[in-house]
Amino acid sequence: MSILFTPGEIFDIAIEIERNGAAFYRKAAAETSDAAVRRELSELAAMEDGHEITFAELKRGLVGNDSKTEWFDAEGEAAMYLESFAAGQVFDITKDPNEFAGTLPSLEAVLRFALERERDSVVFFLGVKDLTPAGEGRLKIESIISQEMAHISMLNRRLRQL
Repeated sequence: MSILFTPGEIFDIAIEIERNGAAFYRKAAAETSDAAVRRELSELAAMEDGHEITFAELKRGLVGNDSKTEWFDAEGEAAMYLESFAAGQVFDITKDPNEFAGTLPSLEAVLRFALERERDSVVFFLGVKDLTPAGEGRLKIESIISQEMAHISMLNRRLRQL
């Protein structure tokens, strides 16, 4: 069974992921006493802000005024993943990321939580890319995926230093 998503719905989810990520990184940065970690987390927050803007631009450029347009995923896998993601089965984008940050007891826990969210984001954005028509929009999503993967590398490096 294949599922149809409107491009607007897909980009709304992507925008929310980035917004939540930026809020989480800012909260975590405010709570750490390590200046280098605070700077890195603040930089990650700024990057997530940039990704949010990119997805909003992609949404406007690809969707325009036709919010009813549907993309079809012939294999069904990307759409099924996006449906489970949207339902909160991968991670719940409707929860306030500051709730998570407030419950994380240590810098290591903050970094591990961030690492999990970044991995989940990469998988989601790969699904979005597969549902995005070829062209500039797909290239921008690939760029965001590369940046998210760099975030994963940075977080892993930081974890090894602890």
